[in-house]
Amino acid sequence: MHLAYPAVLSALLFCTGLYGVLARRNAILVLMSVELMLNAVNLNLVAFDVWLSRTARETLHSGQALTLFTIAIAAAEIGIGLAIILAVYRNRGTSDIDRLRDTAEGHDGDTPAAEKAEATA
Repeated sequence: MHLAYPAVLSALLFCTGLYGVLARRNAILVLMSVELMLNAVNLNLVAFDVWLSRTARETLHSGQALTLFTIAIAAAEIGIGLAIILAVYRNRGTSDIDRLRDTAEGHDGDTPAAEKAEATA
C-alpha cells in the first residue's frame, strides 16, 4: 500500500476534527473532535513508521511507540475533560461554550440583583 492513502485519510480526519472544534458549541462535541484530530495524528505516525521501516530497515518502531503514548495521553485528557465538563454543567446548567465564555467575562454583573447588593453595602 502506498503512503498516500493513509496520509490522505489522516488529512481528512484531521480537517473534520478541526471543523468540529471550530464550529461546535457543545463542549462534549469539541472533545470528540479533539480526539478525532489525535487519531489522525496516530494514523500518520503509524503510516510513516511502517514506510520508514521498509526503507531504512529499522526495527525500532518509534512511531508505534509514540502512538501508544499519544493514546494514553488522549485517554487521560478525555477523562479529565469530561470531569470538568460535568462539574461545569452541574454548576451552570449548560455545556454551551458560548454561554460559558459570556459568564466568564463577567457579563452577569449587570443584573438588578447585583445592583441591589451594591446599594445595600
